[in-house]
Amino acid sequence: MIILFSGNGNTTRVASLLAEALGERICRVEDAMSRTIRNEHRIIWCFPVYAWGVPRIVRRCISDMNISGKAAHYLVCSCGDDIGYADRQWRRMLEQKGWCTAASYSVQMPNTYVNLPGFDVDSAAVEEQKLAAAPERVASIARQIASGSEKDDVVRGALPWLKTKVFYPFFMRFLSGTKPFRATDVCIGCGLCARQCPTAMIRMGDNGRPQWRRGDCAMCMRCYHHCPTHAIQYGRYTIKKGQYYFSEDRVADQGLPTGD
Repeated sequence: MIILFSGNGNTTRVASLLAEALGERICRVEDAMSRTIRNEHRIIWCFPVYAWGVPRIVRRCISDMNISGKAAHYLVCSCGDDIGYADRQWRRMLEQKGWCTAASYSVQMPNTYVNLPGFDVDSAAVEEQKLAAAPERVASIARQIASGSEKDDVVRGALPWLKTKVFYPFFMRFLSGTKPFRATDVCIGCGLCARQCPTAMIRMGDNGRPQWRRGDCAMCMRCYHHCPTHAIQYGRYTIKKGQYYFSEDRVADQGLPTGD
């Protein structure tokens, strides 16, 4: 079984390629919460790394769900560049539940984080390069998982301790609230942001514009990246930043293998 959380489609792409290569079925995190999973010999967690750590929605899923049996747990995470010690954080959370962790892997995919100065989506050339490399990278990971390997194969990047131990908790406490979200005058009131939100944090107000409630926002920025008029902003940080979400049209337009 593959347990999947995907903010803007990158990790869905990775999970789909893994599912095809390994013959696994996919269960989304939103559906896995508060349920008991039985009789699985292998569970693969697929999610994007946020601020060099585990997304809040995945942390909640791990905390709430129950797994019976002795499944071997693998991590296949997507990242723009590197993951810091996100894999160790994931491993520690699972081991606290008494679950058996095997190996961790990372896959570079196009950047989606735009909420701070200096962070933006990748250029078209870098995006194409990452998407082109992903199928073979996932195929290699699938072979390692199929062989039962327990050797981690991740890109940690520079200063991984600082990124995961210092910046990640700072991000979770001070940079992951919904208060800065707003819709500008170019909003057409289509409601796509509310329908896309994985944690139902958005409702359409009486003025026809989205309103974000307080709570456990996943900070996936799905609302921002999917907005057809680029009306959604996060404070001033996202002004003039790009948008990105994965779709099969991207690989088809670039002549890349779809994995279908």
